[in-house]
Amino acid sequence: MADEPARVGVLFVCHANMCRSPLAEGLFRHLATQRGVLERFEIDSAGVQAIEGCPPHELSRAIAAEHGFALSGEGRQLFREDLSRFDHVVVMDRSNYATLERLAAPSAFGSLANYEAQIRLLRAVANPRARGRDLDVPDPIGGGPARYAEVYTILREACSALLDELTPR
Repeated sequence: MADEPARVGVLFVCHANMCRSPLAEGLFRHLATQRGVLERFEIDSAGVQAIEGCPPHELSRAIAAEHGFALSGEGRQLFREDLSRFDHVVVMDRSNYATLERLAAPSAFGSLANYEAQIRLLRAVANPRARGRDLDVPDPIGGGPARYAEVYTILREACSALLDELTPR
């Protein structure tokens, strides 16, 4: 009997792990389930400035429910070790990307052990030619339901593209 292939680790990262990254995590999990490939992945989300244990924002939960899936889990802080644990660290905006670049860089204590994560902006997956603001998934906090719907549309396109890339047909 052949060994099962290792699961591909995908970590979605935003600022507080309340709006964008939990929505991306839930959406990616939902899309992977629809395609019958969920067992191939370890999927999670984190924030560069998260409040541990904080649930996903109510409007993120509402837009997820509107599209047939639920958000689970609680907010968690991104740790440097996540860059060794996950294969793909997918970031929502350029500001958080810069934070991850600093986190991944060698420190006074040396390089990060087993660091192999591919860190990139989620929108760049869907549109490799995107530049500037077009690379950012806007933070919907304070924007109301319409803003969350806009973010969902962006995430749907980008998460579908990421899933296509990671599970070629």
